Amino acid sequence: MTAGALEGKVAIVTGGASGLGKAMALTLATAGARVVVADLDAQGGREVADMVDGDFRVCDVSELDANRALVEFTQDRYGGVDIALLNAGVATGCGVGEDFVPARYRRAMGANLDGVVFGTHAVLPALRARGGGSIVATASLAGLAPVPLDPLYAANKHAVVGLARSLGPALAPDNVRFNAVCPGFAESRIIDPLRDMLSEQGLPVIPAQAVADTVLRIVVGGGTGECWFVQPGRESEPFRFRNVPGPGEPVGVQPERDLGVPSRGAVS
Repeated sequence: MTAGALEGKVAIVTGGASGLGKAMALTLATAGARVVVADLDAQGGREVADMVDGDFRVCDVSELDANRALVEFTQDRYGGVDIALLNAGVATGCGVGEDFVPARYRRAMGANLDGVVFGTHAVLPALRARGGGSIVATASLAGLAPVPLDPLYAANKHAVVGLARSLGPALAPDNVRFNAVCPGFAESRIIDPLRDMLSEQGLPVIPAQAVADTVLRIVVGGGTGECWFVQPGRESEPFRFRNVPGPGEPVGVQPERDLGVPSRGAVS
């Protein structure tokens, strides 16, 4: 599933200057896609764009107009958009107690959640114009499990997971697939403050390429509304969510057996 799988396709990769985004851009280009790399890191972004023979655009994904401008540039440059990897993200850098910093909270929500919502809103018309396409948002295992050490990061990643599960079926009539990738501790700038802790606990860091390979599987696959986990030593696949409990007995109404009434069919 490499060369030629995406021949003729046009892709946008946000947060593409390093880490997971860089690996995603390289992987899509190897598969034949033309890639537009977007990031706030102009130097790193241009280097990746040169590596994939693509283009670079400075883009603050927390701004709706910046997302619209990115899509417009890509359409003008390549005639359309088929794939959007909404990967840009940052660490929170604060908690909700005495260490709460509103500016850091807004920055994290802006990149990790608004960037996905705004990016989706901006690219949908372009994907519909092509007859459909694929959006993959970078969530995290923090979107599938509690993270007491960084509850705000868990909150915005849970939101991305909920968006993927909800938008997947909602966009299906337009032939637009929306999925999320949920890696554990993967090679990126976000884990820089955690490297010593991970090493001390013997927790392996997932190579960025492993995440990019999973994203390629999602893009060329047929699923939608899925959240694919990526963990060391395991085959990546969609996370299997349990169904929520259905409604029980109406409030104030007891089953017949509790009222002393024989069950239907019982012999008295």
